[in-house]
Amino acid sequence: MEYRLNTPVTKEELSVLRAGDRVLLSGTVYTARDAAHQRMMERLDRGEALPFELEGSAIYYVGPTPERPGQVIGSAGPTTSGRMDKFSPRLLDLGQPVMIGKGARSREVKEAIVRNGAVYLAAMGGAGAVMSASVDSAGVVCWEDLGCEAVRRLHVTDMPLTVVIDSLGNDLYESGPAAYLESVERMEN
Repeated sequence: MEYRLNTPVTKEELSVLRAGDRVLLSGTVYTARDAAHQRMMERLDRGEALPFELEGSAIYYVGPTPERPGQVIGSAGPTTSGRMDKFSPRLLDLGQPVMIGKGARSREVKEAIVRNGAVYLAAMGGAGAVMSASVDSAGVVCWEDLGCEAVRRLHVTDMPLTVVIDSLGNDLYESGPAAYLESVERMEN
């Protein structure tokens, strides 16, 4: 199935998504990688508010390259999500419903996804130019000293994504290979 979502999203909107579904996401998406996640945790540990609202938000694990003249953003392909696994459960528990990246997630992240009715969406790895084409505007929110890892606010239109882990805990990285092997076995028989 294909769905169109606009941020901020609700748990009800996410509850219909299933692993393998395609999503065209529009609205505000925040960027944050390892260093930005570490700074977010430090702020939370000090009892300070984050520089953006987590409720209904989508965080894209990306460190875009600098834009060229006439571009809104440079190449914006996803980074490996597992590096954010130690931070993600806390952010999910605080209201973040959507994570965007690439690669498998830990058991703890999957449990937090289910506990919070969240989802994990995959962006096309190796296709940073394709992903950046959906970005209408971009601006630094905080931690400009982190360079490409600064938190940015992107406005996106129809960003093409795939549901990897749905709110029920179904994981495409587990079910996809199993379904493929099953289809090969059927063809051989």
